[in-house]
Amino acid sequence: MIYFMEINIRNYIKSLLSLNGVTLSEIANKLSERTGKQYTLDSLTGKLKRESFSLKEAFILADILGYELKFIKK
Repeated sequence: MIYFMEINIRNYIKSLLSLNGVTLSEIANKLSERTGKQYTLDSLTGKLKRESFSLKEAFILADILGYELKFIKK
């Protein structure tokens, strides 16, 4: 099991994007469409560097990539 504090969020998300053949620019456009907020390549790059994605953004990103985020009680 991977614990949250042990993973590099930036690398994890970039790996998911690569596995799914999606660019950060495409994700920025889709996030903008879904939320009505303006996302750019620069803003997403900054969020990845700062590891500052909101939980809502994480759920939307997962959905865009065809994944589900679940909280599973230990």
